[in-house]
This record gives sequence, structure tokens and C-alpha cells, in this order.
Amino acid sequence: MTTQLPHSVLLSLRVIGLASASLVTGPLVASAGAQAITPQAIESATFAEWQARQGVDAPSGLDVEPAEPGEGAAPAPGEADSGSATAEVAVTGQPSVVVETPANTTDVPDETGVQPLSGEETPDPFLVRLQILLDRAHVSPGVIDGYLGENTRKAIRAYEEMRGLAVDGEPDEEMWTLLVVDTGEAAKTYQITEDDLSKRYVETIPDDYEDMAQMEWLGFHGPAEMLAERFHMDEELLKTLNPNATFSAPGEELLVASVADPADTKVSRITVDKGRGLVTAFDESGTIVMSAPATVGSSDTPSPSGTVTVLGAAPDPTYHYKPDVNFTQGDNREPLTLPAGPNGPVGSMWIDLSKPTYGIHGTAHPALIDKTQSHGCVRLTNWDAQNLADLVLPNETKVEFLP
Repeated sequence: MTTQLPHSVLLSLRVIGLASASLVTGPLVASAGAQAITPQAIESATFAEWQARQGVDAPSGLDVEPAEPGEGAAPAPGEADSGSATAEVAVTGQPSVVVETPANTTDVPDETGVQPLSGEETPDPFLVRLQILLDRAHVSPGVIDGYLGENTRKAIRAYEEMRGLAVDGEPDEEMWTLLVVDTGEAAKTYQITEDDLSKRYVETIPDDYEDMAQMEWLGFHGPAEMLAERFHMDEELLKTLNPNATFSAPGEELLVASVADPADTKVSRITVDKGRGLVTAFDESGTIVMSAPATVGSSDTPSPSGTVTVLGAAPDPTYHYKPDVNFTQGDNREPLTLPAGPNGPVGSMWIDLSKPTYGIHGTAHPALIDKTQSHGCVRLTNWDAQNLADLVLPNETKVEFLP
């Protein structure tokens, strides 16, 4: 998906109370067995009350079986603005080191492979709180959406492993008791700023690479999408919690997830579990620093095997499409360079690996992580890729690919 890499790297709800209850008008009633989604319901949610409601099927949200990308299918677009994609970028944490942006990757943008929710299902307040607490423990559930799907179960498994619990990937009282030692607010109010509104947004992005290559920046479509990513949320959940929000006025208050500060312990080893679709980072002592769900290769274009080394990482990579090396998109038979941006084919971050053309990177579609397939690389949400990039040690951190 990019030109030949010269070993490039891109390093680089406290119950909100009645005051904020006004942010959510008219409790949104979930399907049978689920609670209304209000700030108070999220903050007061417990495992015991959730378990008592499980006589009916829990909503499954976007967690469906991976969909095989159609041959020649166009990548889902991102957002564009006018970006300054440089040929070289500084290496994170090493101000004296400069590396080239990636010239080749075998990954392909996410292909839509989700199925709509059935009936009138809405997010569950307990699951919203659970996902926020897992995120704050640095075991990412991917997007916080209020549904118990496979990515949330992966986060639960990682938390159970981290805390020495029996590992089954299901919510239980023992896990919940440890999680709620974190007594901080599950959600908080946030005021939209002038800066939020003045970022470089793009209304639409074409599907075709040749047309996309004419753009200057593949940014967010608007403030709602940008803020959803900032707070690790599904955009639909953000809008559900703020049904009257316009996302266009400075000072407008929103209810958002109170997510984690990024992990900050340097990591010496990363495992990419291809079977589980999970990336886990360990410090020098073998302690889990963070984990995140991942899209990892496909049967046709698998990810590498064995162990490789992180060469570096950099933000906002440009995307070099080279059909004779990677795949063919539409009718495009010539190499193209697509601009940088969070909605570009490799998202807002690239972590370069010592195996040519392979990397760990972000995505334009965080809700589809591990629900689609990649062309060999390892895809994370933008925020998880950005956090991981801050933790790696160039030329030191090892990445082990597990079956």
C-alpha cells in the first residue's frame, strides 16, 4: 500500500448530578433487559444489577464475524484537510533522530463488514462503565460503545491476566470488585472549545485512491468524530448521550467518557496474537503495560511470523500505494501517494518494523477493529496506536507474532 520502504518509520460519569442530567433529555430506553442510558445510570451501574438483568439476550453491537474484503473494494474514506506530510519526521522521544515516513505497507483500509443492531437496542450503562474502567486500566476495549462484544471480552481477559484472576473473558463479581477500586468518575462534562471547531475538517473523502491522492489532508469529518476519538468513544454513543448537542457552538457541554491518561512505562516486548486479534505490550520485568484489540492480517496476506524489532514510530504518515507490490485498488495501476491524516489508510500513527513493508498503525474506522481483515499489517485504533508509539524503544523493543 505504499512505496518501497527504505526502512521507514513513523515514530512518532462522578455522578454528574442533576446539573448535567440536562445534557440527556428524555431517558433513552434500551431494549428489554437493559436500563435507560442516563449519566446517573452509568455512574451507579454495578455488576450485580447488570447480572440480574441478563434474562434477556444482551445486545451484541458491532461485534460480528470478520468480513472478507471484496476484490477491488474501495477503502472506506477518512477525512481530509490540508496536511503537511513531511518526508522525514522526528523520532518520538529522540529529538536528535530523524527517520523517513513509510514508503510501503501491506495493509489495506478497513472494509465495512458490520451488521446493524436488531430491534431497538441501545447501549447498556453498566457496559459503558465497564469499558471506561477497562480503558483506564490500560486494557483497551477498542471503542467504548456500551455493548458486550468480542473486543470487550479481550479487554476483560487481559485484565484478568494482569490481576492474576481466572481467565474467561466474561464479567464477574471478582473482576468487578477489583475494577471499581478505581472510584473516579466514569463520565464527565466537556465544553467544546473554539479550537475544537477550528480544526481542519473535510466534509467528504472520495473512495478512489487517485481522487483521494488529490487531497491535502485526510482529517476528521467534523467535531463529533474528532471528539469521539479523543474520548475513545463510538460516535453513535457520543450522540446518544448528547441528543441535543449541535457540536458546533463554543461552550456547548457534552457528556463524555472519562478515559485513561496514556500508559507511560516503556516497553521491551510486544506480542501480536494473530489468533486472538490482540496486541499486548510488556515492560522489562514482563508486566503488562497495555493491551489493545487489533486487526491482524488475513489468510491471503498474513502477518509475519517470528520476532521483529521496532525501528521507530511517527505520527501522520503519508500513504504510498504501490499496486505491483501490494494490492490493486479499483482501476488504479500506478503508484500513488495519499496525504496524511487520522482518516487515512494507516490512520494517525505508524510504528515501523524491521520486516520490510510491515508495521503497526492506526485506522480511519475504530469501530471495525478485528471485524475486518488487513493486508498483513497490524491495525489498532488511532488512540491505541498513538499510546503504543510513545512506549516503544527504537531498535530495542521486540515484536513477537504469535499464531
